[in-house]
Amino acid sequence: MEFKDYYKLLGVPRDAPPDAIKKAYRRQARKYHPDVSKETDAEARFKEVSEAYEVLSDPEKRSAYDRLGANWKAGQDFRPPPGWEQAAGFGGGAHGFSSADFNAGGFSEFFESLFGGGFRQTGPGTGRAGGSGFRTRGQDQEATLSLDLETAYHGGRQSLRMGDGRTLAVNIPAGVSDGQRIRLTGQGAPGLGGGPAGDLYLSVHIQPHALYRVEGRDLLLDLPLAPWEAALGSTVTVPTLSGKVDLKIPAGSRAGRKMRLKGRGMPGKTPGDLYVILKIETPPAETQAHREFYERMRRELPFDPRAHLA
Repeated sequence: MEFKDYYKLLGVPRDAPPDAIKKAYRRQARKYHPDVSKETDAEARFKEVSEAYEVLSDPEKRSAYDRLGANWKAGQDFRPPPGWEQAAGFGGGAHGFSSADFNAGGFSEFFESLFGGGFRQTGPGTGRAGGSGFRTRGQDQEATLSLDLETAYHGGRQSLRMGDGRTLAVNIPAGVSDGQRIRLTGQGAPGLGGGPAGDLYLSVHIQPHALYRVEGRDLLLDLPLAPWEAALGSTVTVPTLSGKVDLKIPAGSRAGRKMRLKGRGMPGKTPGDLYVILKIETPPAETQAHREFYERMRRELPFDPRAHLA
């Protein structure tokens, strides 16, 4: 029989860490999945990379495979050393699987010669070898779900148009945060041979808002004030995503002061806060009377905004 270089099949070095092996398998499986691939030998290639992942993702099987040494090359005539199955601990149903659990059509003669006939597949993107030859779970998929801030705050249903033409109705939990992932079970790529579909993971992106800035679960709002409102104090109406509230501005407030409205940020188990940042707007001097008023202020108010720079 021919020796199979599982590392070469997945395109990874022999010292590749488990996460690199998983990533390489997912890339190859996505490329050769018979339900989506246009390659003429897609099913055969898919079985090869799945077999490679079956071995290299299992520390016990990988260790046994590595003991064969790195001198073998793909395609070379191969026979396992005498007593290999018993020494490696995989032969004769060593793991408690009976012949009824196994369909030999799913994996190669090379695999059987190393690990025996009794096994089940493990790992992401795989399933059990079935009576039809090969059964596998579909690949998980990812997509971006773009939401306006109001929808993220209140929750609700959102339609999502997928690249394959499907339209999904997504339930949005109230208070979903930017970057949060929503899992839709069974909405990923279809399985092979009757296997279950993968899952779809939606990464939430909250669109910029005209009024609010989002920082974690907190919201920030710039609140313009007239000079006399800041100097003399006042009560002003502040918009929030849950309705308007009255906010008392202390006398002598300066620009940049941050005032907290507790619990008025994004909802959740621990709700965020709304931080109101005061901004003092200067009225325009559009008429002679306005200019004279400013001249009188300059003469009568002992105020130097740059005194701290002296």
